[in-house]
Amino acid sequence: MQRRAFLKGAGVLTVLVAGGGVWRASDQGVFGSGAGPAYEPWTNWRKDTNNGLLALVGAAILAASPHNTQPWLFKVTDGAIELYLDVGRNLGALDPYMREAHLGMGCALENLILAASAKGSAFRISFAPGKLGPIPLGSKPLLVARVDISACIQHYDELYEAIPKRHTNRAAYLPQKPIPPRFLDSLSHLADDEPDVRMFLFTAPADRQKLVAISAAANAELYADPAVIGDNERWLRLHWAEIQKHRDGLTIDAFGLPPLAGGLAKMMPEWMLRRAMVRGARDGYAGLMLSAPLIGIIAVHDRYDREQSLRAGRIWQRAHLLATVNALAGRPCNEAVEMIDHEKALGKPALRAGLLAEVLGAAAWEPTFLFYMGYPTMKAHASPRRPAASVTL
Repeated sequence: MQRRAFLKGAGVLTVLVAGGGVWRASDQGVFGSGAGPAYEPWTNWRKDTNNGLLALVGAAILAASPHNTQPWLFKVTDGAIELYLDVGRNLGALDPYMREAHLGMGCALENLILAASAKGSAFRISFAPGKLGPIPLGSKPLLVARVDISACIQHYDELYEAIPKRHTNRAAYLPQKPIPPRFLDSLSHLADDEPDVRMFLFTAPADRQKLVAISAAANAELYADPAVIGDNERWLRLHWAEIQKHRDGLTIDAFGLPPLAGGLAKMMPEWMLRRAMVRGARDGYAGLMLSAPLIGIIAVHDRYDREQSLRAGRIWQRAHLLATVNALAGRPCNEAVEMIDHEKALGKPALRAGLLAEVLGAAAWEPTFLFYMGYPTMKAHASPRRPAASVTL
């Protein structure tokens, strides 16, 4: 979702920072990005090292998730951790089969496994079988995986050390700065041990332009749908107080705006900001994608298989951590696959599935996650996080 263009859509860039303006600036967190209890999990994630397996949850909750919905719950016992999908934390029309929610669960699983290895634990993962379907009624958590853990030798992993440094960067990248071949080679082999997951990388301008055209058109269509807009707005946290209360969702700090524009956005009236963001979701997206010298696709044999979705999420988390280690930025650009879900849910022809298949050129593989990477022009901000204690059953 493109948000850097929303200030243009608002049409107002002048704010009187005096008297009540300063009060509002303080109240909206203009001077305190990334501060407060909502951001503490990023700094204290390793402080509970004596809390047994609960300490691993502190790493898991720093994983990526769609729109920062954090759809995870954990049940910790003496020798295992069960991962549950919190069905109520869904994106509605934007993720009608909770496929992306399962990808987020896979990201949390990857962080948990990295933490287990770093703390000297062996692990065995058991995935709950099943196919993804429409969002179920009710709010009963859904078991998706179990990790049995036992003692072993500690294993240092640079990806584990990168966990608190990984943030989604929605600003523009440096298009003329190429990505090192060594990194591309490492990235291309991340899924080698996963028979049902494969990584495809595109650096050629012609291939990237095709993917950008598909993604930008899908983005515009998605965010013209009132149902998608409404479900998306459920996860917007535009006020400092609600960020600290909910500790989830999309914040202005995470939109990739320059500091001045971000500060002005926080001081806008809410009606103006929401209107501008809807427009921003459709404007300028292609330019942002094209600023990245690499577009990647994570594909599976069946995008609606639960286990394959979880495994694909693990690969994205690992890829983003690897990029972080190498001073690269990354962000999802998954609107084309979201449109596959959207078309399926509405009974429309599978236009986007066909377009992506043409680019992929591999009939046995179905795209489930698109992303782009490059060197950043700005440092990314952290997103709020619910503490480990609030997501354990």
